Amino acid sequence: MSITDNLILVKKQIAEACARVMRDPSEVTLVAVSKQHPIADILEAYTAGQRHFGENRIEEMREKYPQIPHHDITWHMVGHIQSRKARDIPPYFNVVHSVDSLSLAQKLSSATEKSQKAVLDVLLQINISGEESKSGFFAVDWKQNTDVRAELWNNIREILVLPYIQVMGLMTMAFIADNPEQIRPVFAGLRDLRDALAGDFNIPLPHLSMGMTDDFRVGIEEGATIVRVGRAIFGER
Repeated sequence: MSITDNLILVKKQIAEACARVMRDPSEVTLVAVSKQHPIADILEAYTAGQRHFGENRIEEMREKYPQIPHHDITWHMVGHIQSRKARDIPPYFNVVHSVDSLSLAQKLSSATEKSQKAVLDVLLQINISGEESKSGFFAVDWKQNTDVRAELWNNIREILVLPYIQVMGLMTMAFIADNPEQIRPVFAGLRDLRDALAGDFNIPLPHLSMGMTDDFRVGIEEGATIVRVGRAIFGER
């Protein structure tokens, strides 16, 4: 199947997942994760109507960005950001999914100011499953563990007052599972955490970025507003 055919299929699956929980498919943004795929693939997806793309390495983005003339693309940074590379993010990306520490948030705020960009939209990456290999703010058992909750709330309180970045919601990366249903509690937990933070801080946190090729349908059923899909659109790297 072509990239265009794959996009049609993925959008159909998004619509079906939305229908199962009585959601409007327009509530879900599909980010086509184009990392390690050539410019030609991105342009084919663009021609097919795709406007949101995800990359995970600043070096690769630097090479691709000048070769893509379309200014109506929204670029999403979906990978881990080394602190020393935070200054390179604002010139290339519109949305950052992977703010995983207070220190990185501070650096992105400073970098956005220096880039003369008005604001950088960010999502806070949350480690809600407890996997040691996953980055993110630690939030395992946040409902019952008062120490975990207090540290998380304190970090987020400091991030929310930073200038030049706008916290739009939360992101998580689920563990690899044979059955996507095993991941459902992780996504449900992130939604509950978002709701608690929005209530306690009295702010809108409209976005939940959760779900990739193997589990985005479950993510949507649990409230995802952004899904990050690469392999189902572009094929294997």
